[in-house]
Amino acid sequence: MKAKIFLLSLVAFFILSAHAAVVDTIHVRSDAMNKDIQTVIITPGNGKKAAPVIYLLHGYGGNAKTWIGLKPNLPEIADQYGIMFVCPDGKNSWYWDSPVDPSYRYETFVSKELVNYIDANYPTLKDRKGRAITGLSMGGHGAMWISFRHKDIFGAAGSTSGGVDIRPFPNNWNMSDRLGKESENQEVWDNHTVINQVDRLQNGDLALIFDCGYSDFFFEVNNDFHKKLLKYKIDHDFIVRPGAHNGEYWSNSIDYQILFFKKFFDKRNTK
Repeated sequence: MKAKIFLLSLVAFFILSAHAAVVDTIHVRSDAMNKDIQTVIITPGNGKKAAPVIYLLHGYGGNAKTWIGLKPNLPEIADQYGIMFVCPDGKNSWYWDSPVDPSYRYETFVSKELVNYIDANYPTLKDRKGRAITGLSMGGHGAMWISFRHKDIFGAAGSTSGGVDIRPFPNNWNMSDRLGKESENQEVWDNHTVINQVDRLQNGDLALIFDCGYSDFFFEVNNDFHKKLLKYKIDHDFIVRPGAHNGEYWSNSIDYQILFFKKFFDKRNTK
């Protein structure tokens, strides 16, 4: 009897293992920057079934492994929802194509080179209806920046604790290395902040969600971003809750965003 139970348990283990999410760390070529970019890919264990993709962007000082470190159960979430997660290393780029440093072309990398690579090499839903992008802090800025400018690629976008208006922080986080000094390049800074990209949107262009903790130094710029979206009559989810600019907050907040994107994928892909 014990041997039978053991055998059944072993069979169950191998069945579950055969359908468990796979975590790969690869390097994706960027011709635009003439280098390879480390990327963590979490593929749900659903065989060859095409999966929607959430692109997760890290914050300042982070790397491709930031999100799997903050949220070790991402593989289980991938399996639960049948969603692929793609986490590229964006350096401290703010995900711009820098106008002053041609070695930083991360908007091009994420929106074109990375998406094309993932779609060519993995079973994905190869349509904006099956792609979302979000990120934390610098990555929240990057996700909104890229999605607003590439609505043909992404159907949904988010930001958690995002730096959605960079201008109140002219001396922080290497932004001047990417854009030049704010005091000498005001127009460039105005043109490279997310809040000034809102006029690119028509209502319904993107499914939008963003959040910020009350104790976060980015709380006011997120509130201003919310107000501007309201002014332009752009539907969006804006969530505020207790919390600061830290991993504890992001590990919690991303759960809500993943659920939001899951509902977006389900709604769009049943039409």
